[in-house]
Formats: sequence, structure tokens, C-alpha cells
Amino acid sequence: MTIETSPAKSVSDRAMRAVMAKDRGAWLDCFAEDALLRDPVGGSPLDPDGKGFRGRAALAEFWDALVEPAQDVRFVVREEYPSAEATAKVASVAITLPDGAAMNYDGVFVYEVDEAGRIASLSGYFTPPFPAA
Repeated sequence: MTIETSPAKSVSDRAMRAVMAKDRGAWLDCFAEDALLRDPVGGSPLDPDGKGFRGRAALAEFWDALVEPAQDVRFVVREEYPSAEATAKVASVAITLPDGAAMNYDGVFVYEVDEAGRIASLSGYFTPPFPAA
């Protein structure tokens, strides 16, 4: 297996492209039915108990609350460590909020895939930045 043939790299790349294109359907199609999203691990105002979002309906709610309102979302992957079942991406994220304010942060994003090559879990390790009020 090479980095180019890793199922985890392939689906994680598709998921990131879907976010940047603001294509909700394509993004949701990257995930297994019972997928778990922890973005970030440890919780946030959107996930105060830190349990994450499980299943496509919960992922759709996450999209509607966070991605859909954003004017723009960009990822720059600086490093990647793939295997067949998982990949870890070291990336910078730039989000332009509805009011034009910017949120920028760096993190490690770990994608694990199921036998069908869909994302079974996505865990983001970063400290959430919040724009000044």
C-alpha cells in the first residue's frame, strides 16, 4: 500500500473537498451510518459533554450548525500518516464566519475507516479558537 492507495486517505480527502465545496450530501456520503465525529475531542460549545456526534442524522446537525453558516472553510494538510484503516492529517484550518470574521487553527485529524472504506470515526485534536466578541 502506498499513500495514494490508502482507503483512509482517499475518503478523508473526499470529505475535506466536500467541506470546502460546501457539498453536504457528498460529505455525509463519506461516513458510515453509525460513524462517530469528535470535532474536537474533549468537547466544544456545540458538544458540551464531549461525547461527539454519532450517526448520519447527528452529523447532518453538526454540518447545519457549523459548516453551512460559514462563508468559507479551507484545509491545508501539511503532513499525513496513512495506513489502510486510518490516516492522521496534520492540517491548518481557516474558517470565514458569516459576519466575515476569521477563525484559524492547527490540529491533527484522525480518520478511521470501516471495511467498506467509509469513515467510521473522525477525531479532531485541537484547541477550538473562538472569535473575540
